[in-house]
Amino acid sequence: MHNETLRPESTPDELVNFRPLVQPVQRGSAKGALVDKHGRRITYVRLSITDRCDFRCTYCMAEEMTFLPRNAVMSLEECLRVARVFVGLGVNKLRITGGEPLVRKDALWLIERLGALPGLNNLVVTTNGSQLDRFARPLFAAGVKRINISLDTLRPERFRQITRIGDVHKVLNGIAAARTAGFRRTKLNVVMMRGTNDDEFIDLVQFALDNELDISFIEEMPLGDIHGRSQSYISADETRDRLAERFELLPSTEDSGGPARYWRIPGSTTRIGFISPHSHNFCDNCNRVRITARGELYPCLGQNDAVSLMEVLRSGADDDALRQAIVGGMGIKPLGHDFTQQMEAPQVVRFMSMTGG
Repeated sequence: MHNETLRPESTPDELVNFRPLVQPVQRGSAKGALVDKHGRRITYVRLSITDRCDFRCTYCMAEEMTFLPRNAVMSLEECLRVARVFVGLGVNKLRITGGEPLVRKDALWLIERLGALPGLNNLVVTTNGSQLDRFARPLFAAGVKRINISLDTLRPERFRQITRIGDVHKVLNGIAAARTAGFRRTKLNVVMMRGTNDDEFIDLVQFALDNELDISFIEEMPLGDIHGRSQSYISADETRDRLAERFELLPSTEDSGGPARYWRIPGSTTRIGFISPHSHNFCDNCNRVRITARGELYPCLGQNDAVSLMEVLRSGADDDALRQAIVGGMGIKPLGHDFTQQMEAPQVVRFMSMTGG
């Protein structure tokens, strides 16, 4: 497994002595108490509970992956503890990711307890959809507010090529199961790949319209093995122009608490989002951090700098020490990333599945 060297970003002179502060909050409050050195409030955590997945998507992991041994992954109790401390610091949105989070044994035990945390207003799960046929109802009962489902194509053969081993019919059944369970505003995530699925964007939007789903188109990011990535890259603007040839798109000021910028189609409840880390960098108002399955706090997806929370979790230290480690991690959150310059010479060599989707 690759071990990254931390390379802290240079800090402006006026911020050399900056130390992130925790603003006092009332018990159970979720009013943005965690602030980075650039003054941005951190209210959103993406928590990976496993690096394992039942798919092998080409842009997410290698075909032959070496997964973490069990003792190198946070226990579900440790995941709960980390989440509880973050919520105590004002985080009010938590997204459970992987790998594929629903292949983690007893994942529902954790999700049920997260759904009961006072102050956590928005519990979300990102999944490939393969397990939703059996998990959609218990997830809804546990308090999950919304589900995001990765779906890059509707064509069975193409789906198998992208995922290497996946079955699109299982995902489509999972989407139907989520609706039956009571979920609304379920969102499809589509990674845009020129020459792979760019001829399906209109079909995917029509599928979202027909099934009352939201859909977001995501620019490919230079993470992991990026061979040929610069040739397959498509900008959000190009995709939006293509869609505008078929659909009337009206800009929306709606905000789901994440990086997507939304458009509406008149007469529909569907939102069409674009996540554009290259063409329209959204770092200036970033409110997110990521926790990997091995307990690393990554303040920025596009950087290698991280803080090990696992060391604190397994040292016998109390929650104050864990809280201080989290607060200290805000000091290495950079102002932004530059994925465009990394397309040919990547700085981040870990796969997306290692960071958490």
